Amino acid sequence: MRVLVIGSGGREHALVWKLAQSKDIDKVYSAPGNGGICDIAECADIKAEDIDGLLDLAVRQKVELTVVGPEAPLARGIVDKFNAKGIRIFGPTKAAAQIESSKVFMKSLMKKYNIPTADFEVFTSSAPAKDYIKGLKRKFVVKADGLAAGKGVVVCATKEEGLAAIDAIMDKKIFKDAGNKVIIEECLEGEEASIIAVTDGEDAVPLSSAQDHKRIYDGDKGPNTGGMGAYSPAPVVSDDALGGIMKDVIDPTIDAMLKEGIQYKGVLYAGLMLTKSGPKVLEFNCRFGDPETQAVLPRLKDDLVDLIDASIDDEIDLLSLQWDTRPCVSVVVASGGYPGEYKTGFEIEGLEGLKRLKDVHVFHAGTKKTGDRIVTSGGRVLNVTALGSDIKDAIDKCYNAVNLIEFEGMHFRRDIGYRALKRT
Repeated sequence: MRVLVIGSGGREHALVWKLAQSKDIDKVYSAPGNGGICDIAECADIKAEDIDGLLDLAVRQKVELTVVGPEAPLARGIVDKFNAKGIRIFGPTKAAAQIESSKVFMKSLMKKYNIPTADFEVFTSSAPAKDYIKGLKRKFVVKADGLAAGKGVVVCATKEEGLAAIDAIMDKKIFKDAGNKVIIEECLEGEEASIIAVTDGEDAVPLSSAQDHKRIYDGDKGPNTGGMGAYSPAPVVSDDALGGIMKDVIDPTIDAMLKEGIQYKGVLYAGLMLTKSGPKVLEFNCRFGDPETQAVLPRLKDDLVDLIDASIDDEIDLLSLQWDTRPCVSVVVASGGYPGEYKTGFEIEGLEGLKRLKDVHVFHAGTKKTGDRIVTSGGRVLNVTALGSDIKDAIDKCYNAVNLIEFEGMHFRRDIGYRALKRT
């Protein structure tokens, strides 16, 4: 089988790495890929949003399965176009992808079908949004409606922070049309967790739990990012808790989409706050999480192709997934200045030595190959990932590997997994 993986980040490298292990796959293509993916797949210089170019590539190379990594092509209807051409593709349709591409759609769906989430209000212009903020008396969250690369959420401790967020999102349009509408919602208290499920539109199977670290600095300080590291499993999500999340969040959401006339196939990612009154949804994503996928897939014993096929062929109910019991930790190594402005083009040193380390994997994100060199090309550059006998061993292995890497301005959090350590 020939498979195409769309995207260029650490998540896509992890997907390519896992798919390449399948007995059913003879050839892996990636578009556009990165400096690490090109070692195990044939990369094509086609952007993830260039749907016509990707379709042409799939037809030309006789691709039999396409796996979509990022949300943007899903939101633009890549699955609909590939399906219309009879090309097998994994992911939700454009209508289903609204669960991520429009937070207003997502929150309205949850309100209509009583899926637990924070109380909220929707605003289409800045003046009433600012008036509403002036009347609030506790912490709140401002969210841009559309896609903003994981950066369209601002947790506000003061009214001044909220007013500044509205000014940036709605008036200055820092996220362009994604900020035409905003949601202002209560700030939930508790511990966050990520549950990624794969569904065929009726049944769903959860992957192992994970916990992301969104803020740029240690101790969860500073602005939100696309994610600075993750670990799996998350001790805060017990087996009983996972069962409750499937019963109260994942399954009702899939049913709600069906009632709205939308069959949701593919990955349904729930970002949750585990509050005193139970789990509540912070966000839904229509694709594998990044960096959660980098911590989850190394623990999956099953063939990823079997899971994908079950989703496409309406056979999820026949699956039972098997997991490596060892925890896995993934640390993001980023460019200096990220998530703000940063420079690229710096040579990355030390990668060859990491290849010899047992149970350590380096998934490239913002890299490219220039001759024999690997250089930085993005904000999140590498995902250094390690399996360990326990969470402390996994953390130690991961950071020992990170310390072998060097490039100008590199930045990483030094406390990935700290909540799991406290629980153990």
